Amino acid sequence: MNKGKYTATIRITLTAVFMALTIAMASFGIPVPGGHLYLCDVIICLASILLNPVEAFAVGGLGSFFGDMIFYPLPMFVSLVTHGLQAVVISLISHHTLKDHPKIASGIGVSVGAVIMVVGYTLGKTFVYSTFEYAMIKLPYEIAQGALGAVLGMILCWRCGIRKLFLKLVESKSKTKAPVAN
Repeated sequence: MNKGKYTATIRITLTAVFMALTIAMASFGIPVPGGHLYLCDVIICLASILLNPVEAFAVGGLGSFFGDMIFYPLPMFVSLVTHGLQAVVISLISHHTLKDHPKIASGIGVSVGAVIMVVGYTLGKTFVYSTFEYAMIKLPYEIAQGALGAVLGMILCWRCGIRKLFLKLVESKSKTKAPVAN
């Protein structure tokens, strides 16, 4: 086996763990007057800063799709498209802009991602529930959820050191000498 297979295995495993966390966080919301705030955006933002765009799409798009399919299936396709696009854009901006300033790049990424999530869900709810008024009533909750996800995702990534742990895990395993297969 070569070193690339170890790195691929670790990345696939981390993607699956983040997907499971997204599904779990989509299963319950924090009750607020008139609605709920869901914490899946925190995981989507964190994972998208760390992972490449394909892995980020799996976490954001597929993770939220499966979470909705299990717990609340009506908007599951809205979640697939909206959170999938959100995750891909965050990942692309985090990895391909301002390479000398990754914190600023990821801050821009999660900000753009929050806008994508708010607009996507507002348009999606207009389509799914067939009323623009219902979507407008839920708009403040979408904005709060997007902002909360962006801020907490950044805090977990940068202040709590998850990015440093992620890089150490991926880099140390890719440098490990592979055992000889007999």
